[in-house]
Amino acid sequence: MLDPRLIRHELTTIAERLRVKGFELDVESIQSLESKRKAVQVETEELQALRNSQSKAIGKAKSQGEDIQPLLDAVSDLGDRLDTKKAELDGIQAELNDILMAVPNLPDASVPAGLSEDDNEEVRCWGDIPEYSFEARDHVDITHDSGLMSFEQASKITGSRFVALRGPVARMHRALTQFMLDVHTQEHGYEEVYVPYIVNRESLTGTGQLPKFEEDLFKLDDDRGFYLAPTAEVPVTNLARNEIIDAESMPQRFVCHTPCFRSEAGTYGKDTRGMIRQHQFEKVELVSMVRQEDSSQELEDLTSHAEAILQKLGLAYRVVNLCGGDLSFASTKTYDLEVWLPGQNKYREISSCSNFLDFQARRMQARWRNPETGKPELIHTVNGSGLAIGRTLVAVLENYQQEDGSVLVPQVLQPFMAGETKISFGAD
Repeated sequence: MLDPRLIRHELTTIAERLRVKGFELDVESIQSLESKRKAVQVETEELQALRNSQSKAIGKAKSQGEDIQPLLDAVSDLGDRLDTKKAELDGIQAELNDILMAVPNLPDASVPAGLSEDDNEEVRCWGDIPEYSFEARDHVDITHDSGLMSFEQASKITGSRFVALRGPVARMHRALTQFMLDVHTQEHGYEEVYVPYIVNRESLTGTGQLPKFEEDLFKLDDDRGFYLAPTAEVPVTNLARNEIIDAESMPQRFVCHTPCFRSEAGTYGKDTRGMIRQHQFEKVELVSMVRQEDSSQELEDLTSHAEAILQKLGLAYRVVNLCGGDLSFASTKTYDLEVWLPGQNKYREISSCSNFLDFQARRMQARWRNPETGKPELIHTVNGSGLAIGRTLVAVLENYQQEDGSVLVPQVLQPFMAGETKISFGAD
């Protein structure tokens, strides 16, 4: 949520900046409500002042033994009038809050203009795109005959956009998870956390998924307002909700492995082949909570930590700075890591690393206490995938494929796979 003071005092500038995200702020409605709010607030304050002065006059008259009935008659309806104005003011403020909750975060000045992923800006590339003496296959064809990656069985169990993994492919999926957690905890200093996979409405509102993106969530069929977590970002970031963190504990950096659940309501017909876009998938998520002055550098550091996984796996990738039209609702700036997939002959997103400034923290009232002032201040939140497990599995299978149909196991994963160096898929 944006600072309401910005909306009040810099409305035109805010509206112009939001157009970089393709968002049209309803300036007229906000101006109208703000005018009403100011007028009603003045009336409320005048009634409060009148009640206070009359209370003093009544007290003084009573102490002097005077007849206070005329004074009481004069203010007999004052309380009701004040309550009416307070209710009116609360209603106007609720309307303003509803509008503000639907307003996205402001894009950073370094965010390129553009409407879609085609307008994203390449920042850097790493690694060499592999060349093959045979026609490279995608992960679906590589695993199809073995049955070790089955979309048909998963569809029987649940429906489309689910997968069942078996044997060495399931083990590699687990190996990738363990490898990422070890790197981020042992080399990058993140604290591992375990959190619920089911979250409440307040948590999703805090990180910005609600109220705007409810159709993309899986809601449980009960009356408690529970949802399946769409990403570990939600439960991990909400560890700080309604908290004031001690300065000595800042910054806080967490890594968490969770399943993620998304209905993908807005992507019907997109990426229906294979594991690229599933209703259920797993991620290792990185979440940082930092001081205001540190969030820009934290985004750079966190992004480099996610890149380290790809580098250790020997997977070619590029980093892109998302344009305004491709930025998420809550993000002020996002780097996407896109790994090379030989089966598709192009780069595909494997991680998004974002800075949210105090946008999420204001919704969550997540703060830290500044020792210089002794007062609480909003934290800044930064997060990113380090990495998406399923897409990393896809990238390993496709990049390490051999002409005989087998797939080599990257050296860094072999200790997590009982020393296994190759998956044969029934190849000779």
